[in-house]
Amino acid sequence: MSQQDMQFEGRFRALPPEAQRQVLAFLTFLERHYRVARPARPKKPLRSYAFVGLWREREEIQDSNRWVRHLRRQEWE
Repeated sequence: MSQQDMQFEGRFRALPPEAQRQVLAFLTFLERHYRVARPARPKKPLRSYAFVGLWREREEIQDSNRWVRHLRRQEWE
């Protein structure tokens, strides 16, 4: 923690509770106003997720269009 951070923390703690709430409210306002960006998480390629290819071996789903048409006929007719 830097010297400046320690000075700020000490000054903040010396304030009465209502003033501390006002400081926190102001910080929240500034974060929203300036849209403090959070570091972007590295994006994993879609293929690295376990659910990709989950039904690869299912014979009835090889032709997904035919499979969906069959389900619709079965449920709605």
